[in-house]
Amino acid sequence: MNLSHPKFELTIVVPVYNEEDNLARVKVEFNAYFSQSPYRSKVLFVNDGSSDYSQMMIEKICKSSDRYQYIELNQNMGLSAALKAGIDHADTEFVGYIDSDLQTTPFDFDFLMEYRNDYALVTGYRKDRKDRFVKNLSSTIANNFRRFMTKDKAIDTGCPLKIMQTKYARKIPFFTGMHRFIPALIMLQNGEMKQIPVRHFPRIAGEAKYHLFNRMIGPFKDCFAYRWMKKRYINYEISNQG
Repeated sequence: MNLSHPKFELTIVVPVYNEEDNLARVKVEFNAYFSQSPYRSKVLFVNDGSSDYSQMMIEKICKSSDRYQYIELNQNMGLSAALKAGIDHADTEFVGYIDSDLQTTPFDFDFLMEYRNDYALVTGYRKDRKDRFVKNLSSTIANNFRRFMTKDKAIDTGCPLKIMQTKYARKIPFFTGMHRFIPALIMLQNGEMKQIPVRHFPRIAGEAKYHLFNRMIGPFKDCFAYRWMKKRYINYEISNQG
């Protein structure tokens, strides 16, 4: 696939699962961002099998501008699958990710884009999180354990604001829970990472898809899966071709 798209340089993947209450705000926020940002970007919605009116709203948004596109999965597959689908369908040099709950803002992509050519991954970290105490505590524990297991040095791997060079993103070995390990998986390719503080906002609509159990147990189990895969990961570079 040709990644040198003449009109856009960044595809922002927006996974959606039952977010009908947030999508109108997503359009307003992105339209404002597009009008001010110096970077040529577009949105790719990935509807992860929503059972509400999300798909209808996505299609309406996409008809309003060529800045919006969508793909719809035939059933709910989870965040990692939605991200993989988005990366697989990105046709730009860079691919980004943001959640549709808008607890982070697309305006902060501009801070990340400044470093896009120098790093395989530019990721935000939520410097002043606006979540409840239990959510913050469970994330802190999971982050500390993941760093111990992967040595990825990522401050906040769960931050839903990232930009990757597409050539690196396409080589990420995907598995359930992969979204928690993007820095470590970029590291396997000898790619370098830059971390930037970004703003964080309370969720004001819709329902969180993660709770204490899947925020704690899942990451612990996936860390061992990552360690197994790391020992068997194949990373090659072509030195010559004829």
